[in-house]
Amino acid sequence: MTTQAEQAERFLQLHRPGAPLLMANAWDAGSAKLLASLGFEALATTSGGFAATLGRLDGSVTRDEALDHARVLAGAVDVPVSGDLENGFAADPAGVAETAKLAVGTGLAGFSVEDYTGRPEDPIYDIDQAADRVAAAAEVAHRGPARLVLTGRAENHLHGRNDLADTITRLQRYQEAGADVLFAPRVNDAGDLRTLLASVDRPVSVLALPGCPPVAELAALGVARISVGGSFAMAGFGAVVEAARELREEGTYGWWDRAIPGGAAVRAAFGA
Repeated sequence: MTTQAEQAERFLQLHRPGAPLLMANAWDAGSAKLLASLGFEALATTSGGFAATLGRLDGSVTRDEALDHARVLAGAVDVPVSGDLENGFAADPAGVAETAKLAVGTGLAGFSVEDYTGRPEDPIYDIDQAADRVAAAAEVAHRGPARLVLTGRAENHLHGRNDLADTITRLQRYQEAGADVLFAPRVNDAGDLRTLLASVDRPVSVLALPGCPPVAELAALGVARISVGGSFAMAGFGAVVEAARELREEGTYGWWDRAIPGGAAVRAAFGA
């Protein structure tokens, strides 16, 4: 087993512009073990996928629940795990710093902090407050023997604020505040990404969504990381929905075509 410091160092090294890290998001210990067995070199938690395992929607998980979940996943695999810590579960920098301190104790190799307020009427923090929050998280993430990888997230485009110039300004501020990786979910247009990448000096992560350029094109642009968010978890739930409807509505068993290779993959991953 590698140490947390080694995991964090390895995680940052995997961010190579032009040869992006494909980072899958796991939603429980079993999915983490399965994804690691399939060759993913690093994993992340997913707030939405984890919330779904609890019968809730994204944004409803408490800080303690998210940290306990991160501890379980980090302990389940021997690859770096990054924690989706939403907006740090606090508005003020001191609160974000406390969340970061607790995250360090979970064994994570890194974590992300969003600039989303959680208030639909005013969804994004003021840029100065947002940068101060990133700086507070960075100070904690980088001060110990394990230098955790901090991802600064600009959430504009997830919340109807499709202002690329503001998003880039925010990412520049988060870079200055100490973020190791920059992430603006839903900025997927090749031209927009080219502009963004030319404007910052840190590895940039992209969220794989429908219509997103394929991996080879993102690599050519200089993207350093590609994550899937909660989509793998939702794909799993979608397969259950299809199987359940087939059984209830058609009375047939075609879902076994997917269950058999799935079972074989689980036995291979969990038996190792």
